[in-house]
Amino acid sequence: MSQYSFGPYRLDDGAGQLRRGEDVVPLAPKAFAVLQHLVRKSGQLVTKDELLSLAWADVHVGDGALKVCVREIRRALDDDPRTPLFIETAHRRGYRFVAPVAVQRPAASPQFPVIADSTLGVPATHYARSGDVNIAYQVVGTGPIDVVFVMGWVSHLEYFWAEPLFAKFLRRLASFSRLILIDKRGTGLSDRVVELPTLEQRMDDVRAVMEEAGSSKAALIGVSEGGPMCALFAATYPEKTSALVMIGTYAKRIWDPQYPWAPTREQREAFFQQIREGWGGPIGIEERAPSLAHDPAFRNWWSTYLRMGASPGAALALTRMNSEIDIRDILPSIRVPTLVLHRRHDRLLRIEEGRYVASRIPGAQFVELPGEDHLPFVGDQDTLLADIERFVTDTPRLPSADRVLSTILHLDIDGRGGASFLEHAGHECDWFRGRVVPSTAGQLVASFDGPARAIRCATALAKAAERFCVIVHAGLHTGECTVEGDVLTGAPIEIAAAIAGWASPGEVLVSRTVRDIVGDTGLPFDDRGVHRVGNTGEWRLFRV
Repeated sequence: MSQYSFGPYRLDDGAGQLRRGEDVVPLAPKAFAVLQHLVRKSGQLVTKDELLSLAWADVHVGDGALKVCVREIRRALDDDPRTPLFIETAHRRGYRFVAPVAVQRPAASPQFPVIADSTLGVPATHYARSGDVNIAYQVVGTGPIDVVFVMGWVSHLEYFWAEPLFAKFLRRLASFSRLILIDKRGTGLSDRVVELPTLEQRMDDVRAVMEEAGSSKAALIGVSEGGPMCALFAATYPEKTSALVMIGTYAKRIWDPQYPWAPTREQREAFFQQIREGWGGPIGIEERAPSLAHDPAFRNWWSTYLRMGASPGAALALTRMNSEIDIRDILPSIRVPTLVLHRRHDRLLRIEEGRYVASRIPGAQFVELPGEDHLPFVGDQDTLLADIERFVTDTPRLPSADRVLSTILHLDIDGRGGASFLEHAGHECDWFRGRVVPSTAGQLVASFDGPARAIRCATALAKAAERFCVIVHAGLHTGECTVEGDVLTGAPIEIAAAIAGWASPGEVLVSRTVRDIVGDTGLPFDDRGVHRVGNTGEWRLFRV
């Protein structure tokens, strides 16, 4: 581990100590963590939110706790805040370590390998704000196209680069692109979260990172569970997506007769138990990297990578969330150039799953590769990377998309307060990032770029209806709509209206498509059975 020297002090990462000469300077653990982070980012402004999320990741505390921490550090360093030698306060924003810092790094070892090629090193980590959550990202390379790379399961940006194979893989991507790497919320260097993240929230995180990084359009590369999230992004924001690449991916994570390749719930529960009992070790390495499963250095890196990527509780929660993913109904809505890559003997996700995904996306290319490793940087990465480079650099760009994935909310409104309620409903839709669509009297129709926001808007309006002396019936459906200027048309609007017709007063009903995208993320659903929905056939409906 590294040692940092400043003034008469030395901060030792490995020992977790601050020293002055040979004497240990006592610091509470949280104060040491805050000082360590400030020293590592010497000269940079570190926001209060970043420090709070670092030292109090699982507890909500106010600025006061951070001020107490900084006060303790200043006492330990004998630093006067009026004329600071070490820690400068940026009023209401954060803190900056202002003293010169000398860094002494250890020699490479098999347990903690460093990157042999120092031309790139470990890139700087930045943060983008997505709602109330800070999302960590890095930008590497200066190529002519932007590429967003989304790793599956858990991740840790800075520890990507500690494994030479992974570093080589990322350097190759950056050789023909401006590569944008992210840690999904709840993992790595991004904020830990209390509630399970939805695919929709993770899609928002990608959008926030692209905006912060100055990217208006990018090719998205999703590995494993990153594939469904990138697919949802491409369907929802085709204007921001130049191409979509999915590696070793899937459409659904739990077995059913129409998707027989996925594990059963019992098999998933067995894996949950492995996480409960064995987190901290090389969980899942035999399925994800069988060719290196017995390599001590790789097993050590993988174990550390998982620990740094998520706590045991977070890993279990995220794995449960991933198990509920079902994007089968979304795939036909993807209208951007798409490449699906899958290794023939992938031990984690069967090749039939990759074939299924590609077969459901209009015009998608499917490439079957030799090998059994699931992780794309293990095994023959050169062939896989050549296919990616050729696809994202040579594929002709499609014209601007006039069809997008939208969640439609249809409200039937009855009562004397209809006019006042509609005005209130318009404000609620704005709040939840929805757009009101022209409709007939006694109705409200709105489109949303995510189903969870649409559901929360619908439930808020259902609760508010009584105050305005109106009765509402709400229906929601997600599907592909056509955009012509400010006009939105398509079957989802008709389906949402038909679903509202089945709703009881004050009830919010959603299609199975909506329920599948939202998954098991804290929004409860009751099965209302199969109903005939207009002229579109029978649909299974769920009450929120």
